[in-house]
Amino acid sequence: MEELKDYDISQFKGIREMLVPLIIREIMRSRKVNEDEAFRLLYASFLYSKFEKEATKLWHLSPRALYELLTEELETGRITFPEEA
Repeated sequence: MEELKDYDISQFKGIREMLVPLIIREIMRSRKVNEDEAFRLLYASFLYSKFEKEATKLWHLSPRALYELLTEELETGRITFPEEA
């Protein structure tokens, strides 16, 4: 059972590592900021603190949907998480 748990965590980390560059690209494109600023916005966000936890299931969302949640956080200071997350 422990092997399965390790595999699940490893798989999640892989998915997260694939999604982050796509989210960064979306931030850069939509906000017209450079890569450093995009990383700063993402990594400093409450959204990212939730995204990096497998249990939140935010990794199921598209990069665009995650960007929209980030935008909501930046504009309102709050996030309305979808029910499936």
